[in-house]
Amino acid sequence: MTFEAWLQSRLTAHGFACGPIDGIVGPLTIAALRGFEEARGLPVDGMADEAVVAALRQLASRVDEETAEAVERRDPPEDAIQRIDLASPTINRWPRQNEVSAYFGAVGTRQTPIEIPFDMVLAWSKWTRIRRMTLHEKIAGSAERVLRLVAETYSASERAALGLDLFGGSLNVRRMRGGSRYSMHSWGIAIDFDPERNQLRWNAPRARLSHADALPFWQAWEAEGWLSLGRARNYDWMHVQAVRL
Repeated sequence: MTFEAWLQSRLTAHGFACGPIDGIVGPLTIAALRGFEEARGLPVDGMADEAVVAALRQLASRVDEETAEAVERRDPPEDAIQRIDLASPTINRWPRQNEVSAYFGAVGTRQTPIEIPFDMVLAWSKWTRIRRMTLHEKIAGSAERVLRLVAETYSASERAALGLDLFGGSLNVRRMRGGSRYSMHSWGIAIDFDPERNQLRWNAPRARLSHADALPFWQAWEAEGWLSLGRARNYDWMHVQAVRL
């Protein structure tokens, strides 16, 4: 992750949306930077100087209970050019919903567990820790890359504020609500986060994951070709899938 992308992700995570987290400092990033400077009582010059970087680090560490080593991993690289190469070089072209069986095979088959790189609990049983989730083998590596990037982008407290630590399910062989077709969860190609605050029919801004600080989260998935029903259709903001509509 370049310094510029780190800056954009931190500003967006703190409510100052920069648009795409692309490492390109344009008018949106500068406007977000000026807004952050004003809110923190810093000189409003749109410059990512030492005072701005220190304020962003302090804001993250103040509310975070992670170790100093984990905090260091979120800091921008010293030479400002080192990259954390987590995303695939090209966007995956996942199948459309009517092509799922041909591409992934029978429901519930070819599943594999992946490690979750940050603390998660069951959304309906918050005292139950989740260390792994089960996904289809064709999309498991992609999901792992995204979750690692989410762990790098957000602190533990920021993930909790967004509900990214609340696991709503992955593999679940069942029919779609109110329909006869199988849910995308039946192939283990979809994941739900914080279903209580992102209920099926809730639109923006009521759904928590429709807010600006969730933008880096969604862009991490979209960089791997995954689709958010919230971003695409403005409902079911809990849900992300490795399938096109």
